[in-house]
Amino acid sequence: MYFCDLENRAAKEVAPGIRIRTFWQEKMLVSMVELDANAVLPMHSHEHEQCGVVVSGGFTLTIAGETRTLKPGDSYIVPGNIEHGATVGEQGARVMEVFAPVREEYKY
Repeated sequence: MYFCDLENRAAKEVAPGIRIRTFWQEKMLVSMVELDANAVLPMHSHEHEQCGVVVSGGFTLTIAGETRTLKPGDSYIVPGNIEHGATVGEQGARVMEVFAPVREEYKY
């Protein structure tokens, strides 16, 4: 697979109000994330490195105790095994994220 057909990819809910559409190869996974207004992603950690870019909307992200409010065009990097979580703003958000290695639970 060389091209990702986002419009025809079914979404998977990973937390209340948070849905992903994923594509992957051997060493990385790309995820388009849709976050409903006021959704909360609880603090958590995982072994995977993670980076993201806000496409639309905005949210407040906490990584290792540091908190920032992000808007379209802002990006972030979360090292593996670092605690992080988010609270979405009133307008919701759309984010593109990449995970390495592949998050097996996000393959569907």
